[in-house]
Amino acid sequence: MKIFLVILCIIAILIFLLYMDYQLGKRAQQKRIDRKNHPFRYTDFHIYSDGTELFPALFQAVKEAKSHVHILFYTIKTDSISNEFLHLLKTKAHEGVEVRLILDWLGSINIRKRIRRKLKQAGVQFAFCQLPTFPFLFYSLQVRNHRKIAIIDGKIGFMGGFNIGKDYIHENFKLSPWRDYHLQLIGEGVDDLQREFLIDWLKASKINLLQNQVYFPAQTKGETRHQIIPTQGVYLEELLCNLIKNSKRSLLIATPYFIPSKRVTEELLRALHRNVSLTILIPNKADHMLVKEAAFPYLRKLLKDGASVYQYMNGFFHGKLINTDNEIMIVGSSNFDRRSIFLNHELNCCIYDPVFIAKMNKITTMDLEQAKELSLEDLKRIHLWSMVKEWLARLFAPFL
Repeated sequence: MKIFLVILCIIAILIFLLYMDYQLGKRAQQKRIDRKNHPFRYTDFHIYSDGTELFPALFQAVKEAKSHVHILFYTIKTDSISNEFLHLLKTKAHEGVEVRLILDWLGSINIRKRIRRKLKQAGVQFAFCQLPTFPFLFYSLQVRNHRKIAIIDGKIGFMGGFNIGKDYIHENFKLSPWRDYHLQLIGEGVDDLQREFLIDWLKASKINLLQNQVYFPAQTKGETRHQIIPTQGVYLEELLCNLIKNSKRSLLIATPYFIPSKRVTEELLRALHRNVSLTILIPNKADHMLVKEAAFPYLRKLLKDGASVYQYMNGFFHGKLINTDNEIMIVGSSNFDRRSIFLNHELNCCIYDPVFIAKMNKITTMDLEQAKELSLEDLKRIHLWSMVKEWLARLFAPFL
């Protein structure tokens, strides 16, 4: 009995220490971050929703690079498509092109030392970001750089939801076909992508290239008015709440993970009470444990008050999009969950152009046609194991 009590005490102390580490680390992070919104820009966009179309375009842009290639991904897998991409980066470095690659330490932990050594030997400048650090080790392990950025010669940019790997070109049997949203940029907004990359490069490598004008060539003015918005575990909640609060007619939220904060949930409920039409598109399949069940409590509240919820049935849905009144659309890397809101480094593009929004609406309409409507009764009829997973998901919701 005494041994059991000792074990319980040790577990309780560990939980308390982890809790304090998380809370103090979060507080320290919030004090360090300054709010930063880039100016309104005009850029030409192309939207990709299929990896088999995105990867050839991205790879070809890298092949044609003359000056520099800057790449940041949360995850690069260790499979054939990833090896092809890394080989391409090494080839460009051999040609004398400056190649810089940032990967999230935990998201790309499978990129072993041998792979990194070969990249560096080829001339690729490599750095991991978001390594765990003291004194808040547990908190720093939770904070991930979830951005996906590529800039070629300072002229062509890519950002959105895709990472690099076979999963994203429909070669994961359980999750195929993979659906996602990714932007290609040509024009003024590429400067802001470049600046965000170089800020992350400074943090990861301790090398400051922000004042080097070679990375900021003259840009053409594009057609689409937009704003690049970076967040680092702060201010995303405010952005989401303001969008929802100002909605008048309709809201579409497309996301792979629906685990909103309390404040965001309350704003969604208020929007429904104002007779705003709320549509939520989520995947039927889950790619991580508990994330599907974690959404259930929030979806029940919203369904009860009139929201429409659709589960994407044709593979796995990983797109991240918010459409407010067909006037403002956000596409980027952040999920509609607490991890993106309170922890991760994310990068989103807020678009104000009716032509682009109409084009994007055709894609989301197709995705909704591939979805099945979820009812409140469906969520009341879940089986015992789903109830157990939902209970567990409540405990771990901030980290899912």
